[in-house]
Amino acid sequence: MRKVLIADDEPNIVLSLEFLFRKQGFTVLIARNGAEARAILEQHQLDLIVLDIMMPDEDGYSLCRHIRNLPSQLGAKVAFLSAKSKETDISKGLETGADAYFTKPFSTRTLLAKMLELLDQPSS
Repeated sequence: MRKVLIADDEPNIVLSLEFLFRKQGFTVLIARNGAEARAILEQHQLDLIVLDIMMPDEDGYSLCRHIRNLPSQLGAKVAFLSAKSKETDISKGLETGADAYFTKPFSTRTLLAKMLELLDQPSS
């Protein structure tokens, strides 16, 4: 069973993504801040990590760099999901090691399809 970590401090986003991924048969883990995300990263090998950029404790950019240095998460895909939609924000997200960058607001159906597609791509 595939595992996804949703690291976001907006309850509505977390609830809708959790519902979508569970419906697809994923095990869903949730972190509402950087500290919770780091704890989960230490305990679970993940297939997909969905990160918000603006979170309490630690921003998504810093967390993404941390993930890319964890041997246990080598195969994980990382996707940013953020309200920061400027080209510079997107570039920064991809430069920190993310595989994809999605902006809020989003269509849940489209987002899920794109994330499933991302999971099917070979790791680089």
